[in-house]
Amino acid sequence: MGRFVKGSIVVVNYFFTDLSGSKRRPAVVIADLEGDDLMICPIVSSRSDRYSVRVTSQDISGGQLRQDSYIRPNILNTVDSSRILYTMGTLSPEKMTEVINKITEIIRI
Repeated sequence: MGRFVKGSIVVVNYFFTDLSGSKRRPAVVIADLEGDDLMICPIVSSRSDRYSVRVTSQDISGGQLRQDSYIRPNILNTVDSSRILYTMGTLSPEKMTEVINKITEIIRI
């Protein structure tokens, strides 16, 4: 699989925050790091909180989500790009800016 870029929506086996298991889910690439590492955050369909950024099919080019969902910028992970199962599309630049702004807001708290 080729290189991934900031804003790519990918599918990966994502570990739960309590590390009790994992689930295949979409995630957005926040940064393509040196080597084969990617910084990602999950996209979920049902759990929103004060950090969540709502995403709809209009926010994605080259693909779509099954339903309106939420990007969880408060859950950042670094994964090896070989763990990516496939790509689902690309997040719009406007929505990507919203996610980055939310990450910055969280870090400043």
